[in-house]
Amino acid sequence: MKLKNTLGAVIGSLVAATSLNVMAQGQGAVELEAFGKHYFTDSSRDIENGNLYGASVGYYLTEDVSLALSYGEYHDMTSNDAFGADGHKDIKGNLAALDAIYHLGEPGAGLRPYVSAGFAHQNISNIPARTGRDHSTFANIGTGLKYYFTENFFAKASLDGMYNLDAQEAEWMAGVGVGLNFGGSKAAAPAPAAEPVVEVCSDSDNDGVCDNVDKCPDTPANTTVDADGCPAVAEVVRVELDVKFDFDKSKVKEESYGDIKNLADFMNQYPQTSTTVEGHTDSVGTDAYNQKLSERRANAVREVLVNEYGVAGERVGSVGYGESRPVADNATEAGRAVNRRVEAEVEAQAK
Repeated sequence: MKLKNTLGAVIGSLVAATSLNVMAQGQGAVELEAFGKHYFTDSSRDIENGNLYGASVGYYLTEDVSLALSYGEYHDMTSNDAFGADGHKDIKGNLAALDAIYHLGEPGAGLRPYVSAGFAHQNISNIPARTGRDHSTFANIGTGLKYYFTENFFAKASLDGMYNLDAQEAEWMAGVGVGLNFGGSKAAAPAPAAEPVVEVCSDSDNDGVCDNVDKCPDTPANTTVDADGCPAVAEVVRVELDVKFDFDKSKVKEESYGDIKNLADFMNQYPQTSTTVEGHTDSVGTDAYNQKLSERRANAVREVLVNEYGVAGERVGSVGYGESRPVADNATEAGRAVNRRVEAEVEAQAK
């Protein structure tokens, strides 16, 4: 009688709520279900298959994860008596379970598969060769399909595997159910983007800066201005080159080509620029020899700029300074290595 009253209350709630426009399947939703399951027993307790009828209530922790507490009572389930008599004994009892359920798919009307796991407690009587009631604890896993006819009303088909932790035996159930989901919250829809406000301003000198912020309101036409409407000060950009050479050599090393290319790229970006390549040596050798060596070094770098990287020859000069302009102490090998160099510098106004 108790079970009939419970099922009647659940079904009455389902029917009453189908006409309500309530939010469902979101975090905080409550789900009520009435179910019927066929119990397939595979145990040493000599129990024949029967049916379980009951109801459950679930709570959604998120849009996808819920906890469900269920209770059902067994019907149409019998066992042989303890002594193998021809008659059968009716099994009476119930099953209470707590399961965590993970739903796949998107919330809303339509199909939502799920998987579940949890624990159950079984309390039954009239078990052969046992006195009193039999209590068993089960570990459950399950899967199934829910079909939401609306966001609130659904039907379900389920398959549950049950492992009896006390008897160390496996059993299972297959069932169907109907239910109601209500009371959940949904993520707030993003606010529509505000329409951009197009401001129309007065610009008497046509320099692109509104008069109300223009600190130089009478700028001549075609003058580049800054954010305040005043003539912009051109930024000077600079690139420098410093190529090192081996002792008594004027051959450009392969590792120096990248630096020379950077200078060439800069000059090609600013075609109004020109440069003079300056060659230098250390103090080893005569002044006359070092003068010629520095000129050969300067010419070697100039040829790379012109012949390898396409800088016009009239834009690149070369000059040698011999050993007259050291930048390090020629008394040490490290200092002499620094002095064996070719330098160049180019400046331009940034575009």
